[in-house]
Amino acid sequence: MRFRLSKNIFLFLILFVSLEHLVAQTDIGDNDSSFDSDNEIDSIIEQKSDAIIKYAKQFMGVPYVWGGMSPSGFDCSGFINYVFKGFGFSLTRTSYGLAELGTTVTLKNLQPGDLMFFKARNMNTTRVGHVALVVDTTDGVIQFIHAARNGIRIDTFNNSSYYVPRYIKSKRMDYVGY
Repeated sequence: MRFRLSKNIFLFLILFVSLEHLVAQTDIGDNDSSFDSDNEIDSIIEQKSDAIIKYAKQFMGVPYVWGGMSPSGFDCSGFINYVFKGFGFSLTRTSYGLAELGTTVTLKNLQPGDLMFFKARNMNTTRVGHVALVVDTTDGVIQFIHAARNGIRIDTFNNSSYYVPRYIKSKRMDYVGY
């Protein structure tokens, strides 16, 4: 996957790699070390996904425009592309192409920042036709932001008579690599 890094993200990654190198040179046998690389990675992922979600919410109410990729109007994949592009990601343009990126996650393991994929209006297809960004999973209630027919909005997945039967899969993007 091709990508471009913004200057700030690039500098952050250099700092992170330098920190990893420094920690690797310390006494590995020291079990009292407060540095936990898994926690650091989780923290980076959470910070990046929080920033992406905050940015996405700025477009609430922007109208739906088929093929739209700008704040004057978005379709679902155009919205996801525009938001992620602001953080250095270069993604494929279509919802079904986006569904091939990242790591598959189950509904019970969804986290803010994950992408959800749905069938479009045709229930008889198995093809992805819609994408949304998870913004909250508190108490198992899944909320996502997306470009719906009436514009950018947040919807709740759980018990939705429209989205639950159209759900296909969810993916987690590689926030550490960007």
